[in-house]
Formats: sequence, structure tokens, C-alpha cells
Amino acid sequence: MKQLDLVFLWHMHQPDYRDHGSTPATPKPGAGETAAAGTHEEFVLPWVYLHAIKDYSDMAAHLERHPQIRCVVNFTPVLLEQLEDYAQQFASGQFRDPLLRSLAAPDLGRLAVAERRLLLNTCFRNNHLTMLEPFPPYRRLHKIYLELAGEGEAALAYLSGAYFSDLVTWYHLAWTGEAERRKNPLIATLIGKGQGFNITDRHHLLNSIGELVTGLVPRWQALAARGQIELSTTPQTHPLAPLLLDFHAARESLPEAPLPAVAAYPGGRSRVAAQIADGRASHAARFGAPPAGLWPAEGAISTPFVQLLADAGCRWLASGEGVLRHSLAASGGGIPQPARAAYRPWHLPQVPGVSLFFRDERLSDLIGFDYAKWHGRDAASHLVAQLEAILDGAAADEQPVVSIILDGENAWEHYPYNGYYFFDDLYGLLASHPRIRTTTYSELLARPAMAATTPLPRLVAGSWVYGTLSTWIGDAQKNHAWDLLCAAKQSYDLVLASGRLAPEKSALATRQLAICESSDWFWWLGDYNPATAVACFERLFRHNLTRLYRLLQLEPPALLEQPIATGSAVAEDGTMRRTSIPG
Repeated sequence: MKQLDLVFLWHMHQPDYRDHGSTPATPKPGAGETAAAGTHEEFVLPWVYLHAIKDYSDMAAHLERHPQIRCVVNFTPVLLEQLEDYAQQFASGQFRDPLLRSLAAPDLGRLAVAERRLLLNTCFRNNHLTMLEPFPPYRRLHKIYLELAGEGEAALAYLSGAYFSDLVTWYHLAWTGEAERRKNPLIATLIGKGQGFNITDRHHLLNSIGELVTGLVPRWQALAARGQIELSTTPQTHPLAPLLLDFHAARESLPEAPLPAVAAYPGGRSRVAAQIADGRASHAARFGAPPAGLWPAEGAISTPFVQLLADAGCRWLASGEGVLRHSLAASGGGIPQPARAAYRPWHLPQVPGVSLFFRDERLSDLIGFDYAKWHGRDAASHLVAQLEAILDGAAADEQPVVSIILDGENAWEHYPYNGYYFFDDLYGLLASHPRIRTTTYSELLARPAMAATTPLPRLVAGSWVYGTLSTWIGDAQKNHAWDLLCAAKQSYDLVLASGRLAPEKSALATRQLAICESSDWFWWLGDYNPATAVACFERLFRHNLTRLYRLLQLEPPALLEQPIATGSAVAEDGTMRRTSIPG
């Protein structure tokens, strides 16, 4: 009986949210004694640990409940570093995340004005429909805030320590994963209490969060050890590698794309090679061996990049279906059933040894954008029916391989119960299906029948977004950001070549450069993104560049003091949703 092979690739990524070199303000007595005075790397945004307690834990729990399901899980090294950083904070009780400091503070009535403002600006930042509206006490806190905010800043000064205690507690309860709510009696108790949370409640919650964050990576290690998942990685800080190698890669899919003023990123080839090597070494140190495959940042690939990956020992990589469409069009056709081209592995004849898999855009986007509005069982049944139709339409000699690839964090807050019922139904249906089997890329490539992948005559550089690189280059603001990065890289090259930095200082500068090379800074620029997100990310990007200059013992250019851009209005519910698909 013919079967369809289904590969889920769940991509887990957050950029580096730490302000490297920062020193938190010394807390007032009784209001944050847990803070580590004088320590460095204050967290600017809390998304790493919030997604950890909600999404990374829930995604592990779904697989633990359904041991028959197999999939690929991609963790970026920069995310794992931050998860380990948080684990160390919980172990020491010295918090460098202001939200966790507030949760731990004995007396929230003694918060500084800036601390109060941060809590008010942060603790309603979620999907209100699924994470605020279902909880009347939390909804009441929001109503009080809106009423006072309408009266101006002075009115907000009337909010008490009890209000902030309830607020910071409810924010963390709202960000707790559904699976954790079902097994942890503390969460149920606190949700049932609803209000009047005291320091004991908050410390119990803090300890519970710490246990969840600290135990997260071991849970994924255990899933890999029993063969249920294949772990893969991304170059160290999630760089947009094809553009680091050649800005003109953007014109392979969009010939008229405007490019930065600087002709090329200086030393891009060596930087990409270093990012690949660091990412693979990081993965090996955490999981015992280098990964067999890789999800490139943003699914962005080009022929030179694939060659570097092959040189590093990668056996497979995945990208977007749009890249395949553009590549087939540029190759002059000749491929049978081009509409089904994504349902097979490919290879580049000039780069032997690396198999390419391509994301089914339609099915992945149904999960990322549409199924959140459906009943869980209906959505799961619909997806399985789509897979059955793909199998039924296969030729006699075709063995369909369907890749469903999206991130493992951003979509679920738009689902009721964080997608719990959708996954329970979907994994349950797939586990018992006689004609669909979930698998991994390495397992597929180990089969003799998969040894003969289809040659792709030409690869057109692109990403999972539209099959182009336009999300990261071509806009005036994005191009300006590239010019700023190129200028900093030129300074880096000159200073390191001079030999005037001690080895440890050079290492710090190189680490900082890698952070500046992350794709996330360029993603957010553009007036089509939420203004609050744009402002936050571009400010952090400029700060990272400024710190790089300081590590090089150079005066940062005055241009870095000027904002690159501002975006459009934030969504009505106050969310900072990046996307529901890979990042």
C-alpha cells in the first residue's frame, strides 16, 4: 500500500534580547532584592522565557502524549543560549529580566515610576481574545487600566501595589502553556483564586516557572534520545546568509530590487562560514553530535550558501516552496508535474551530498493563519484530508514527501487553549492513519529508495516569504540598516587587523558582530510593521552596533543616535505578532 511521508519541522527561534554590557539599576530596598546589582546582559524583552513556558513546553508535551508522532525540531543556538541564561538566573535567584524581578519583588507598592510604566506597557501584551478575555479578573485589570489611562499619566499613579501584584501574576498565568495548566495544580489554584495575589503566591509561581524553563531542554533531549524527533539547527545568530554572501542575491528573484549603497558585506563568506561552524558546534555541545541538517534563517538559500553548508557537513536543508517555483521557472521546465514538485527531495548537481526539501506553503499556512479560527477536530480532519488528496493524486511511481514547516511559537496564542485540542486531534489522527506516516529528513534519506533525489538545474536565491529576499533588503530603511552594519564591519576588520585588541576583547567584539548580523533586525524595518515592534527592534539594533564600536575602542558614529524608522499603528489588541511561520 502506497504511503505518504509527512515531515513536520517546528522552528524555534528568538533573537538575542540581551543588552550586553548593561548594568541594572540597584533595586530599592524591598522592591527587587533578587536583582543582581552590577551584573551584565539585562534582558530588554521577555519573549524567550514567555514562549518557553507556553509554546516550547506545550510543543514538547504534545509529542510526549503522542509517542508515535515523529518530527524535526529546529532550535537556534542564540535561543538555547538565552534559555540557559534564564535557567542560571532561576538557579541563582538573581534576575536580569525586569518582569521576573517584579514577580519576585516583596513589595510592589514601592516600584519606581519607570518600573510601574514598564509593567503597564508590558503586561497586557498578548492576544486578548485567547489570553485575556477568558479570565474575568485579568479582564477587569485591563478595564481599570484603560479607564485611568484615559485620564492621563497622573491618574495611573493611583494604582496600588496590590494592582501590580495581580497584574504581573495574571500576565504570567496567561502565558502558561495549556499542558502545564492541566498537570500543575498550582496554576489551577492561582487561576481559581483570581485576585489578591501575595508574595507567597508570586514566589510559588516564580519557582514553577523556573522548574519549567530549567527542565525544557532536557525534555527535548529525551525526545531526541528515544528517536521520536530529529534535532536540527540554524547558523549561530540566525543571519540572512545569502545576503551576507552577496547583496545581488536579492536580484535573482527580483531583478530591479534596490540594494544598499555599499556594494557588498565585507568578508561575508568568512562570516557565514563562521556562523555555520559556531551553530554546528553549539548544537554538538548541547545534544552530543553535530546536526545532520539545517533550517536556514528564514529558509533563505542561495547556491554559494548551499555549497558552504555542504563543506560544513550538512546532509539536508529546507526552504520555501516559492524558491523551488522560481528555480524551476529559471531552469526552463522539463520537470514532470511541477505543481507537485515540492513533494520530493532535490539536489543541486554542482553541490553533491546535500538534499533539499521544500515547504508546502498552503498546508503550512493553513496551520499558521487559518486553523486557529476552526474547531480543533475540524481543522485536524481537514488537514488529514488534504494529505490524503495529495497521496491519491500521486503517480504510480511517486512517493510523496510533504514538508509542513512553521515556527513552533507564534501561531498558538491565536488558537483556543494554545492549540491543545488541535494538536491532540491532529497527532491522534496521524498516529492511527494507515497511509500517512510522520517521519524525519534523516530517516527518509537513510532509505535506499530516497538515495536518488531529483536534480535541480538552477537555484534562484530566496526565502520562505514569497520566494524572495525582499523582506530583508530593498526597502530604503532596510538598505540603510545594511549600510550601518557594513560600516561597523569595516571598522571591525581594521581594528582586528591592527592587532591592538587583546584576544579576549577580540572575542567579545566577534560575538557582538554576530549578534548584529541577525536577520531579525532587518525583518522588522518597514512601515508595514507595528510601530512599537519596529521602534523596539531598530533601537536594539542601533544599540548593538554602538556596543560593537565601543568594544572596538572606537567612538560610535553619530548616525547611530538617529532612529532608522518608525512603523504603522500597533494591532488593536496590543500584540507584537511577528508571523505565524518560520523566523
